[in-house]
Amino acid sequence: MLTLPTYEDVMAAAARLDGHAHRTPVLRSRSADALLGAQLFFKCENLQRMGAFKFRGAFNALSRFTDEQRRAGVVTFSSGNHAQAIALAARLQGIKATILMPHDAPAAKVAATEGYGGIVVVYNRYSEDREQIGRTLADEQGMTLIPPYDHPDVIAGQGTAAKELFDEVGDLDALFVCLGGGGLLSGSALSARALSPKCKVYGVEPEAGNDGQQSFRSGAIVHIDTPRTIADGAQTQHLGQYTFAIIRRDVDDIHTVSDAQLVQAMRFLAERMKLVVEPTGCLGFAAARALEDQLAGLRVGIIISGGNVDVARFGELLKA
Repeated sequence: MLTLPTYEDVMAAAARLDGHAHRTPVLRSRSADALLGAQLFFKCENLQRMGAFKFRGAFNALSRFTDEQRRAGVVTFSSGNHAQAIALAARLQGIKATILMPHDAPAAKVAATEGYGGIVVVYNRYSEDREQIGRTLADEQGMTLIPPYDHPDVIAGQGTAAKELFDEVGDLDALFVCLGGGGLLSGSALSARALSPKCKVYGVEPEAGNDGQQSFRSGAIVHIDTPRTIADGAQTQHLGQYTFAIIRRDVDDIHTVSDAQLVQAMRFLAERMKLVVEPTGCLGFAAARALEDQLAGLRVGIIISGGNVDVARFGELLKA
């Protein structure tokens, strides 16, 4: 039986992260408030170290390594942000990091991962099983596998972003959270249930990759083919055992948005709030815009998960 992380684990993670992770700003926008007829609070994890919330979970997980684990090193698999997070967290803690990255990962994310000292091993996300490759490397080389989302220490670390949001702004009526494998959503739900129990917690996926929505509504983890979407951070094929259990218990619903809606949200955040946000990071705001009729007059939190997007790609998307 799984032992799920709790809000107490989130608090312990916050203590470990103190002085290492940025306490990212919560931004407001009168234009956004007017657009939705609500009060919006944007938790800007695009301004976190390495450009995404993933640093929180990675640093927390590695900080709990034994001396033996530190000597052997860490291995993980990621489309980009968790890769960078593990590489940076490992460098800060003197641990060797091996990162499995897909052959078509954004060039900026690969370069950043290598820049942080990570050893990148490439695989084909459409024909190879990254989880099996990761387990094999861990077994062969004695490394510890820290997956991108389905790990109690990762989940607890990710939950600190929402904890900071609630600590700063108080109770919310709704919270929109990007959903890939579920680490951020499940961690956020732990914080929401402890700090703002009446807050509705919503996960948001790309339309092309709604495995989480299918899983949530069917009551069992649904596996899908790798989705084709501009939200590369949400190109997951299934939720994890830990993340699904928490999501099923603590999340109110899961919504989806189209790539076109993501571009629209990116454009608004860039033009009106001067924020560079990657497509995955726009999932929550895009869903809130689509549900504006249901949010009138409410206090709404939106976690912007990251800002790691190639500048050229960013320009191409905004011109579309």
